[in-house]
Amino acid sequence: MTASSRALELVQIAARAADAKQAEDLVALDVTGPLQLTDVFLLATGRNERNVLAIADEIEERLLEAGAKPLRREGRTEGRWVLIDFGDIVVHVFHEEDRQYYSLERLWSDCPTITLELPVDHTA
Repeated sequence: MTASSRALELVQIAARAADAKQAEDLVALDVTGPLQLTDVFLLATGRNERNVLAIADEIEERLLEAGAKPLRREGRTEGRWVLIDFGDIVVHVFHEEDRQYYSLERLWSDCPTITLELPVDHTA
């Protein structure tokens, strides 16, 4: 089984929102094989707590505009690991230290990655 077209659409919107707030190490994993609760995990890293919260807020705002409503939010008070569950996708925005510590990519390493279509930075 593979991620639904709606999940793939939402993960692209979420990834572009995260990228707009300077998220780093964006990774999307198709978790439909081992999980039946969701299709995709999006992992993103913020440089500090403030950046983590800004990334999470931007993702939530853009997905709300796309008609996706969050079912659950966790971690906003600390700003270290914000999890937002939209049903089709679950977004994890980590502080860089927490991302390394929890290493979800390693935990879900048997899941295929999804190519993210991000804007090219022409200023570099």
